[in-house]
Amino acid sequence: MGFAESFRQNFIEADRWRYLWDGLCTTLLITALAVCLGMILGFLVAIIRSTYLRTKKLLIPDLICRLYLTVIRGTPVVVQLLIIYFVIFASVPVSKTFVAVIAFGINSGAYVAEIVRGGIMSIDVGQLEAGRSLGLNYPQTMLYIIMPQAFKNVLPALANEAIVLLKETSVAGYIAIADLTKGGDIIRSQTFSAFLPLLAVAVIYLVMVVVLTRLVGRLERRLAANDRR
Repeated sequence: MGFAESFRQNFIEADRWRYLWDGLCTTLLITALAVCLGMILGFLVAIIRSTYLRTKKLLIPDLICRLYLTVIRGTPVVVQLLIIYFVIFASVPVSKTFVAVIAFGINSGAYVAEIVRGGIMSIDVGQLEAGRSLGLNYPQTMLYIIMPQAFKNVLPALANEAIVLLKETSVAGYIAIADLTKGGDIIRSQTFSAFLPLLAVAVIYLVMVVVLTRLVGRLERRLAANDRR
């Protein structure tokens, strides 16, 4: 079978290209929502951890955060996804997409937390003391002085974490979500041709990652230019 005929059979016939398009939309939706959840959770954990390290307050929340980081970063994301779907939400009628967002968001939050914590701890302690000398309390100092500087420092790393998360969502098919990878697999199961469907999935992921990487590169150059001013 020639390339043109194989292409027609895999993508044109029976509108099979829609499996890839619908899967791409699902993948982007899961990624976007998981990134938002991961950022919120990550910043919260980072603030608790950095507060404990600098003031020795919030001991119990810090212990909970460290346990969360150890468990999440020490186990594969696909295992976490399966546990959340088949154990935690086993008897609850929820959307599979919702389960995927929760699983990937929780996983991403652990890595975001360490990125942000590193950014906070990289800010000189004198900045904290300066804020206190201006009459700001600790939360105000963190909000108005420390966090803006830390966020600027870790922004490229956070963007790269989003790229990693985009690729990690390819395991969503383990709970029968029709994401991009699953779309290619459905086409393969119908045409019994693995090369073109899987190649198409790989190319789509590659294009998305290249575009996001370029955007992150431009962001890093802009931040570097601002620092030189």
